[in-house]
Amino acid sequence: MPEVDLSQIVKAYDIRGVVGEQLHASTVREIGAALARLVGGEGARTVAVGYDMRDSSPGLAEAFAEGVTGQGLDVVDIGLASTDMLYFAAGTLDVPGAMFTASHNPAKYNGIKLCRAGATPIGQDTGLSAIREAVEQGVPAGPGGGSVRRQAMVEGYAEYLRGLVDLTGIRPLKVVVDAGNGMGGFTVPEVLGGLPCDVVPLYFELDGSFPNHEANPLDPANLVDLQKAVVAAGADLGLAFDGDADRCFVVDERGEPVSPSAITGLVAVRELAKAPGAAIIHNLITSKAVPELVREHGGQPVRTRVGHSFIKQTMAETGAVFGGEHSAHYYFKDFWKADSGMLAALHVLAALGEQAGPLSELMGVYERYSASGEINSTVADQADRVAAVKEVWGARPGVTFDGLDGLTVFQPDGAWFNLRASNTEPLLRLNVEAADPAAVAALRDEVLAIVRA
Repeated sequence: MPEVDLSQIVKAYDIRGVVGEQLHASTVREIGAALARLVGGEGARTVAVGYDMRDSSPGLAEAFAEGVTGQGLDVVDIGLASTDMLYFAAGTLDVPGAMFTASHNPAKYNGIKLCRAGATPIGQDTGLSAIREAVEQGVPAGPGGGSVRRQAMVEGYAEYLRGLVDLTGIRPLKVVVDAGNGMGGFTVPEVLGGLPCDVVPLYFELDGSFPNHEANPLDPANLVDLQKAVVAAGADLGLAFDGDADRCFVVDERGEPVSPSAITGLVAVRELAKAPGAAIIHNLITSKAVPELVREHGGQPVRTRVGHSFIKQTMAETGAVFGGEHSAHYYFKDFWKADSGMLAALHVLAALGEQAGPLSELMGVYERYSASGEINSTVADQADRVAAVKEVWGARPGVTFDGLDGLTVFQPDGAWFNLRASNTEPLLRLNVEAADPAAVAALRDEVLAIVRA
C-alpha cells in the first residue's frame, strides 16, 4: 500500500483527498475493511455503497467493497447516487453506508462520507478516528466470503421524498435547474418527473470534470448561468445543486438568490404546521429571523454550533423536526435526521405552487435583515485577533457576547456578528447581520479593520 498520511485526508466529518496522491484504491480497500470491522462488531452484516459521477468513483467504490467483503460482510451496491440517496438506502435498508464523493471539490478530489444504519453520521468522534487508527496499524485479514449485490434505489428515493411533501394541488411552475454536471442531473428527473413542473435543465450531463462551472453554488460566480437562464426563460424560480446534490440553492423569478436562512424559515414554518410546538434547529450564523419565525409560529428554536454533526446530535436530543444551516444543508426528522437539498426544494415548490404570487413576494416574509455572507481572512494568530475584537466591543455599552462557536457579538441596535476560526486553515471567518446593506457594510469594515490589522 502506498505511504499515505491519513491525517491529511481524514477530516472532521468525512474522508477527502486528491486521487492518486492522497487517496489510493489500496487505502480505500483498507478503509472499507476497517469500517466493516467497526460496524460488524456492532452487529451489522451489510453495508450500502453509492458513488457520484467522478471518473474515479466507481473504481474506489469497488475497492471499498472488496475491503468490506473481505471481512465477511455483504455489500449492497446502489450505483450512481446523490448523498441523500445513500442516506435513504441506509435508512430504508437499516444498514451502514458509504458514499463516494468529494461534493463540490474539483475533479482531482474524491472522498467518502460514512454513516451507520439509519443514516447516523460517522464523524471524527464517532468512528472516523477509530477507522484511521485501524488503517494506520494495519487491518487484520478477515474471513472473506462477503457478497455484492446491486440494488437500484432512485425510484424508491424519489417516491419517498414526494410522499413527505404534498404537491398534489400546486399550480404549474416553470423551474430552471442547474445540476452543475453533478448528481442532480440524475435525481431531478426522477423526483420532479410527473409533477406539474416544466423543468428547464442546465448541465444535467454527468461529468466529474465539471466543464461548465464548479458544482459549488455557495460561490456566487457559480449561480450566474442559472440567474440568467431564469430571467431569459421567464421561469418561476431556479434551483442549483452541488456535486453530490445534498445542498440546494434557490433563485427567485428576478434571478436574485434567496438566502438559505430564508429557506430555513420557510421550511420551519411548514414543518411546524404539521408538528405544532416542535423544536427547530438553526446554527448560530443563520439569520435571527429564523428563531423569530419559529417562535411566532409556536415552535421552539434551538441554536447550535456550525457543522452537521452538531445539528444531527441536537436533533436527536431534542426531537426537533427540522434543522437548517447557512450553507444550505437542511435536515429532516422524517428523513432519518439527515440532510436533503432535494426535500427542501420540494418544500419551496409546494409553498410557491400553493399561492398565486411570485417567489420574491413569498420570501419577503422570511427575508427580514441583510447579511454579509461568510468572509475569510488569513491571519497568523487567530486567538489574538479575536481577543482584539472582543476588547474593542467590550468597551461599548449594551454589547453582549456569546462563545458557543467562536465569538458572537450582539449590539444593542440588533446587529450582530460572529467571528470563528477555521479548524483546518489559518483563517478567521466573519458573518455579519444588520438592518440593511449599509449597516452591514459599516459593521463588516470595522471588524475587518481589526482582524486584518
